[in-house]
Amino acid sequence: MIFQADEGRRVIRLVAVVLLILVLPFSALAADLPALTGRVVDNAGIIDAATKAALTQKLADFETKGSDQIVVATIPSLAGEEIEPYANRLFRFWKLGQAKENNGVLLLVAPNDRKMRIEVGYGLEGTLTDLHTKLIIENDMVPAFRAGDFSGGIEKAVDDMIMVLEGNPEELEARGERNQQAPFNSDDLFFAVFISIWAIIFFGSIAVSVLPPIFGQKLGPGRYRWLGMTFEPSRRSSSGGWSSGSSGGGWSSGGGGGGFSGGGGSSGGGGSSGSW
Repeated sequence: MIFQADEGRRVIRLVAVVLLILVLPFSALAADLPALTGRVVDNAGIIDAATKAALTQKLADFETKGSDQIVVATIPSLAGEEIEPYANRLFRFWKLGQAKENNGVLLLVAPNDRKMRIEVGYGLEGTLTDLHTKLIIENDMVPAFRAGDFSGGIEKAVDDMIMVLEGNPEELEARGERNQQAPFNSDDLFFAVFISIWAIIFFGSIAVSVLPPIFGQKLGPGRYRWLGMTFEPSRRSSSGGWSSGSSGGGWSSGGGGGGFSGGGGSSGGGGSSGSW
């Protein structure tokens, strides 16, 4: 049943990609496809030289250990095209991965459009799943990109892709679960502060009316001295709070590489997209 479901999703993705290619007016909307000049093609110029060199070596070493191929690409703009069909066209144009294995991965960033995508070849969809690529985009790339750290976000994304493809997805999945369990919610914080202030005012007023007669020194009818202040619990101020004789108002307390090429692989639209 699982195998049939995977095959069904693959067919649906292939049909969707074919339809996009057929109906999209590339002559008016499609951005030009860059040449494959290395494992890191930074045409947008957002990756610093040291990171580009380190990524190129890391990706070469990874491909040497197995056969999976990861390529990083940045372009200034998509020229009006959606990132999903563009990434798929670029993947197929570059023929990433091996022809028989279809084991390539493309990490694409278009900074002018504030969009990114991880496109996964047929052969790796069961390993580097849509869930994994979504977690990598949301947890690695989006926060770094919003902070202006393109090099750091891309490098972290590559590290996590390699980790998953080498058979260790547990850390990435656990990290995603932790981030989902304790998200910061500004509405919850505002509500908590509002309730706290309301509780202080409400219970403070009650305390002023009850505690001075019990613990304070009686000065006269309905007047008590407690904690260095004079209270008249039987009289309310004009604002609705209990008045204290000391203040007369409401209650208060004081205080690289030549010759590099794809191996002939293809992709059917697996992966995830995001924006920042």
